[in-house]
Amino acid sequence: MTLSTGTTKPDEVCLAAVDLARAAAEETAGVIGVGEYVGAQAEDTRVVSHLFACPHPGYRGWCWSVTVVRAARARAVTLNEVVLLPGEGALQAKVWVPWAERIQPRDVTPGVLLPRSDDDPRLEPGYSGGEDAANLDSAEVSLIRSVVAELGLGRERVLSPEGRDEAAERWLVGEGGPDNLLSRLAPDVCETCGFFVRLQGSLGTLFGVCANAFSVSEGTVVSVDHGCGAHSNVLADEQPSELPPPIWDTIEWDAPISLFD
Repeated sequence: MTLSTGTTKPDEVCLAAVDLARAAAEETAGVIGVGEYVGAQAEDTRVVSHLFACPHPGYRGWCWSVTVVRAARARAVTLNEVVLLPGEGALQAKVWVPWAERIQPRDVTPGVLLPRSDDDPRLEPGYSGGEDAANLDSAEVSLIRSVVAELGLGRERVLSPEGRDEAAERWLVGEGGPDNLLSRLAPDVCETCGFFVRLQGSLGTLFGVCANAFSVSEGTVVSVDHGCGAHSNVLADEQPSELPPPIWDTIEWDAPISLFD
């Protein structure tokens, strides 16, 4: 089978160099092996690639591509390159994605470090009051950092409006939000519960932290309209102070009765 690229006509001399191409493929393949001849493809003027199937089970659907070339007015064909290429249906590795883009929420487990990004849209400069917060080479900013750290005046970076919005959306649809069975069966919402500790700042208008050790939400962020059965307003069932005396119900028979009568 001969394939051509565009209007390029395969060079007859290069097209006939199948044995040269197979020898080069076998030398490169080693134990992987070289299978049957698949065909040829014209790459350019006097440039042809010969294709051989790869029989190795680990490279199913792949083929060896051996490119040969002939110089102008030359009779001899020379070897250009030998590569293993995937064909249709070939098993290939997925496209590599940087780790910073693969990481998902809650992936930072003990021992894992997540490097900061200076262009993280969820953060903005804090106490320094400008983009100089990311400039590690500025002597003035370094001095500000040391003074602020000593006096405890603030943080170098704080949540940006985008970071707060992302957190709010994530918390509202999570287990601490209002749309779940726990909240629907609750006697009241967290906002009226004595164990509800409201967050500070703008997020405090919608969220707080549960401080009830008996609640499944304890120690987590909950929305003001979240709820659970451990609400502080839940009252115990009323029980009488004294139990009534027991009632004895007896039955008498005039004569003994046998189970076998």
